[in-house]
Amino acid sequence: MILVSSCLAGIECRYDGTHRLKEKIRFLVEEKKAVTVCPELLGGFSTPRQSAEIVGGTGKDVLSGDAKVIEKSGRDVTDLYVKGAYKTLEMALKLQVTHVVLKQFSPSCGSKSIYNGTFTGERIQGEGVTSALLRKAGITVLSEEDLYYL
Repeated sequence: MILVSSCLAGIECRYDGTHRLKEKIRFLVEEKKAVTVCPELLGGFSTPRQSAEIVGGTGKDVLSGDAKVIEKSGRDVTDLYVKGAYKTLEMALKLQVTHVVLKQFSPSCGSKSIYNGTFTGERIQGEGVTSALLRKAGITVLSEEDLYYL
């Protein structure tokens, strides 16, 4: 079983109420080879919501308490991102997933790079909170750019 970001399956759950459909992901879900997940919604957010970025590091740093996830307005939403990451991990373990495909650049789901915390569109190497937690648990995390692995 594969766990995939809901927005990649066409569900309008991104912060701005849109999706980032990848047909291969939708096909995997329709064939019941993949299950959708949105860590932000599991953490308690609704759609739409303010954009957020990791300030002071990456997802690993958030998990260790050395960085925070901050909305554009300045509100600290770290706890909601961590909560969503742990609920996603729980789901992945329960489903015994082999891979997780998450949306690149997200402060939750980014697997290779994330926005740098300045809300200027600049990116840094690193992963989001959920990606970091899943990898720490030994789960293979891919981005939508890595679909050729599936």
